[in-house]
Amino acid sequence: MSETQILLGFGGIGIAALASQWLAWRLRLPAILFLLLCGILAGPILGLLDPGQLFGPLLFPLVSLAVALILFEGSLTLKLGEWREIGGVVRRLVTLGALATWAVIAVATHYLLDFPWDLAVLFGTLTLVTGPTVIVPMLRVMRPNAAVANILRWEGIVIDPIGALLAVVVYSFIASRSGGAPLGESLLTFAKVIACGSLFGILGGWVFGQALRRHWLPAYLENIAALACVLGIFIASNLLVHESGLLAVTLMGMWLANMRGVDVQHILHFKENLSVLLISGLFILLAARLDLGALLALGPATLLLLLIVQFIARPLSVALSTTGSALNWRERALLAWIAPRGIVAAAVSAIFAERLLRHGYEQAELLVPLTFLVIIGTVVLQSATARPLARLLKVAEPSPRGFLIIGANPVARALGKALQQREQRVLLTDSSWENISAARMDGLPTYFGNPASQHADAHLDLIGLGQLLALSPSSEQNTVACTRFRPDFGKDNLYHLPSQREQRLSDKHRASAEHRGRSLGHPAQSYGQLASAMARGAEIHTTTLTANFGWQDYRELHGERAVLLLAFDPKGWFHVATAELEFTPGADWILLALIEPKA
Repeated sequence: MSETQILLGFGGIGIAALASQWLAWRLRLPAILFLLLCGILAGPILGLLDPGQLFGPLLFPLVSLAVALILFEGSLTLKLGEWREIGGVVRRLVTLGALATWAVIAVATHYLLDFPWDLAVLFGTLTLVTGPTVIVPMLRVMRPNAAVANILRWEGIVIDPIGALLAVVVYSFIASRSGGAPLGESLLTFAKVIACGSLFGILGGWVFGQALRRHWLPAYLENIAALACVLGIFIASNLLVHESGLLAVTLMGMWLANMRGVDVQHILHFKENLSVLLISGLFILLAARLDLGALLALGPATLLLLLIVQFIARPLSVALSTTGSALNWRERALLAWIAPRGIVAAAVSAIFAERLLRHGYEQAELLVPLTFLVIIGTVVLQSATARPLARLLKVAEPSPRGFLIIGANPVARALGKALQQREQRVLLTDSSWENISAARMDGLPTYFGNPASQHADAHLDLIGLGQLLALSPSSEQNTVACTRFRPDFGKDNLYHLPSQREQRLSDKHRASAEHRGRSLGHPAQSYGQLASAMARGAEIHTTTLTANFGWQDYRELHGERAVLLLAFDPKGWFHVATAELEFTPGADWILLALIEPKA
């Protein structure tokens, strides 16, 4: 290929990846749908992209390194300390339910497609993983109740590294048995793979964890050092014992995630951003290599396999996992329908198929198209039907009325507690551990981190939340939060407290109202003014208006000492007060205001 063709190929992949991610963000659908569509159009259908010709012999080494980084990033999220917190249903889903899914898919693949047992078992491990990248966008559209949403979200987070580790172990066993070696020799080779991968993974995780704990590296080098360390462990483990590298990087991530005194959040954020880039390009390349003819040649058996995955494997897994739980039959039915396959399945299947072909497994070339068929089938079918099914089963949440509060400072905590007392759902986010700790002491739900981060996209629970109150003292953070959550909540549901510095800026230097939301409070106040008032003893009070004590009487009584924040009408609907008060409270209205004591 000429230099111009290579540059056009790389540029086209980049543009397609960006367009796919943007469409997914706008439509609130899994990005995998658009990435696969771009790859299939560019590759098998239009013939515009040939990954083998574009990358040559570098293609699969690069795919191997990308898969290693994806598995490492996924394993960084598996914290054993959270095992008790995720609930019995999730624990059974990722253990007993995963084994049931694995067995059903393996048996169906063996008998329907005449796969040998070892490949059928491997395919079962590849297609039992869901993952947060496909679950979270679906939850935002479906909006199930909190019980179902939390189970699906936690299952996707936990099963991701577990499924990947299981697939690596099964593949290692298959690779050790290739070449017709005796069983004893195969088991010895498998033991070497497990031992080498475990040794390098645990040792690499411990050494790098020590470097982070003892601050041997400056902060700006920690991310690049993590990247170099992962690639180094992967390559070194593979050089010593072939096929042990993926196991090593998976265990390295799990070790780091559970090492005491080591904070991996900043590394996780960096790896998540890198994974978005790698996943986007990788999916387009892998989809462009799909052999649609070989898949179609298998006939209707592939569709029957997809039906078994959807209508037998998943319902059986949920039935076994929810026995004895407090979930009703409607919630169980929705759980039995939702299990889209995602990134780990596609990425790992590609590298395993190529390596198994080298070991003489001719049918391994069908692993990738079959895996992509399951991914496309589950994601498309479930994305299209999840919301109507949730409504039909009466498991969907009503219109979200809760409050996402940016900041856990004293002003945010006081308002959060007042809303919680009014039985409104609230969630406070902050990057200050001191503020988060104080909020948790007050019994307020919290998210510790940046709400606009990639980690928040996967882990921030927005179920039931429909209003944004940006109460951070940083006007920039408030603006970023309003911009980030505008597609989720709508521009009319974004409110912020401006800083005193922001109030002094001219329109030329201040973010537009479209990006920063509407000003919270009547009369208009800055964050500094409310914080100062609270320092002088101001508190949030709840007052019920009556026929004898109306809105004008309230204003005359408190005057400028009261800043109205919210009001609840007699029907229970809330109204957020802004600088230009858009409602007039009447009898039986309940007012929520910050009131200073009399001098």
